[in-house]
Order: sequence, then C-alpha cells, then structure tokens
Amino acid sequence: MLLVGHGTVLTLGEPNRVITDGAVLIDGTVIKEVGLTGELRSRFPEASFIDARGKLIMPGLINSHMHLYSTFARGMDAKSKPPKSFTDILQGLWWKLDKLLTLEDVYYSALVPLIECVKTGTTTIIDHHASPMAVRGSLDRLAQAARETGVRSAFCYEVSERDGERIAQEGIAENTDFISACQKAPDSMTAGLFGLHASLTLSDRILAQCREAAAALGAGFHIHVAEGREDVEDSLAKSGLRVVERLHKFGILGAKTIAAHCVHVNEREIEILRESATQVVHNPESNMGNAVGAAPVLRMLAAGVRVGLGTDGYTADMFESAKVANLLQKHAAADPSVAWAEVPDMLYGNNPKIAGQLFGGRYGELSPGAKADLIIVDYLPPTPLTGENWSGHLLFGVSGRAVETTVTDGKVRMLRRELQGIDEERINARARELAQKLWQRI
Repeated sequence: MLLVGHGTVLTLGEPNRVITDGAVLIDGTVIKEVGLTGELRSRFPEASFIDARGKLIMPGLINSHMHLYSTFARGMDAKSKPPKSFTDILQGLWWKLDKLLTLEDVYYSALVPLIECVKTGTTTIIDHHASPMAVRGSLDRLAQAARETGVRSAFCYEVSERDGERIAQEGIAENTDFISACQKAPDSMTAGLFGLHASLTLSDRILAQCREAAAALGAGFHIHVAEGREDVEDSLAKSGLRVVERLHKFGILGAKTIAAHCVHVNEREIEILRESATQVVHNPESNMGNAVGAAPVLRMLAAGVRVGLGTDGYTADMFESAKVANLLQKHAAADPSVAWAEVPDMLYGNNPKIAGQLFGGRYGELSPGAKADLIIVDYLPPTPLTGENWSGHLLFGVSGRAVETTVTDGKVRMLRRELQGIDEERINARARELAQKLWQRI
C-alpha cells in the first residue's frame, strides 16, 4: 500500500472536500481511504509514505483530445508559404509532417509529450494519430510508449482518403486490429477508439464502411468535427447537410463517440449532439492558433451536451488549457462573467466521465474505489482554500510545472520532480536525431 499525506487534499468528485493535513491511501490500483494523515498513518503503519509537505494533493488530470505525433513540428520549417486559412495549415504543415513519420518516429514523438504529461500532472490522454506512410503497427508503438511512461491512454488511427484508397483501408484495419486487441486483453491503462480524420476527407462509401467496422466491435469514434469552415462547406457541397447532420446520417455520432472541436455548429447541430449523447471536446489554444474561431461551448453546455477539454497537441499542460478556455469564452462572449463554472466542469467533471466510459472505473476524484491517479502540486495557498473557491486557486495559482509528484494506477511515475524509471535525457537525444532527419526529408 501507498500513503500520500501531510498535504491539503482536494478530493473533487461528489462530495468535493478540502482536507487540511489530509492523506490518500492507495491499495493496488485504487484508492482505499481518504482522511487525516495522523489517523491513516497510525492504522496503516506498513504503507509506504510520501510526504506532501503541506502542498496540494489532488486527482490527476485528463486530456480528452491529444495529438502525440505533432512533437516533431516543434521548431520545424515546413518550407511552406505563410498560411492564410485552415486548409493552408493542414496542407502546409500537418499533412507534410505526418507523411514523413516512420514507426520509430511515431514511438519517440510519443514518448516526449507523454513524459511532459507526467511532469505536468496529466495522467490520462485520449489520442488521435496519423502517419499515412507508417499506418500498420503505429498504434502498438504508441501503446508501448504509453506503457513505458505510465500514462493511461486511448488511441485511434485517423482514417482519411486524402492519401488514397490503400492508406484509407490500412487505417480501417489498424483501428480494427488495435480495438480487437484491447478487447481481448482488457486493462485500465489502454483503450481503443475508431479514428476518423474529418468529414471533409471522407466519402460516403468510407464513412459507411467505418460505421460497419466499428459497429461489429461495439466501438465509438474519435473525429474532428466542423473545426474549420472548410469542413462545413465541403459537407454542404457533398451532401447538402452540415457536418453534424452528415455524420449523424451515417451513424457516426453516439454516446461512445468523441467529436473534437465543433467550432462551426448551429443550434440544430447542437440539438443533434445532445440527442445522440455525443461527447464534444473543446481545444481552445488550437482553435485560437489556427484562427478557426471560438467553439460555442457555453451554448452546448447549456443545451445539455457533455463537453470536455483537450489540447489538440498544443501542450501537455491541462492547467494551461483551462486558463485559455476561460479567457477565450469571455473574449468571444464579450462578457467577463461567463465560463467561471463551465470550464472547471469540463476539465474536472466531464473529462473524468469521458475517461470512465472508455477505461471503466472512476477518475478525476480522490475517493474510495476510484482509480489511484493523483498528483502533488507545489502550491501553498496565500488565501483560504475551500470547497467553494478551489477552482479560482487552480485557475490563478497553478500551472503544470508546479506538479512535483505524479501517481498513475497506483504507481509513482514522478517523485519530487524526479522521473521514475524513465531516461528523459536519452529519449530527448534520440528524438532530436530523428526530428533532424525528418526535417531534412521535407
């Protein structure tokens, strides 16, 4: 057993509690008890003990839309003209990068941000992958990297017709094989979804084929939805339907499906998302960086759509994503009073529900029976921290780099900023070598 104590415990979940000099007792992969440090230490003297030294103990964070493969774009010259549209960004950057990835590139470009997840307190991610010239086996390499770093991860391969029929069929097979393998040997650390790129790179024929393949497995989809206006225009031209309407027609939406972005959706589409129980993930930094607009997050939440929070590969730091989401919604609404409750609900309420559907179990809370994912944050509150004002403390007082200890599935992955069993220096050195070779291939 492992006891993490002598800290301010923020349990989150229901009921949310703040426990001064609190402790969390972990038994195997789940939380056994939460209470006062002195009491738990006296009752469980045999437990290994981590002293939080008065700092904040809270649940690990969840990223509901990530792109691990984007790592090698950091500092890269794509040899493209400055983008003027979202299409320019796709064609001039991402569709240049992903075509050049080898399976070794996939592995190392995943290890780096997974380490950053550990270092910034993200214990679970839902990833969306593309490597068109190295499709087969790519999800296994991602899962290998996740196992080695200890980050709970769900993976999918984005099926797309932009690289032709053969690559599209390889993507379907990669999703099918990976999901099947996860189902045959289930564990709470790895899961599979059926990946689709976006409506604008998928024909009716391939959408129908993917629907049949996923239905045979009982799997949900992970797809970009109405991220840019181009997606809407393409869908209308193809089908006379907007993106959400088209995907709904083909049976892509539903309670197991993650629709990333949903920037350009109207009221009817929001109602379809609600009726189908489709889960939406907002990615504020990416939307701002790509200049595609601000997703109508507040309207979706008010309508009863479950909206989570992701980063789209822009960062591994979910504290950062929450800060930007708060600002973006205020800016878009021209109203400083909004997003105070909605953004915490997305990150600390809805993301754990999305993870629970995928992996089974309870996440995002420190309570008996919940999965043993927790972090110690180097934050000593300068004002009273209570069960009512905790989100303001996290918003204005905490960033990912304040995380000093990370525990996932009951195992210590980082202790007082020292990674456990992970050779970060060696991994980064090899990543630099591979990135340089990839850049030379552009």
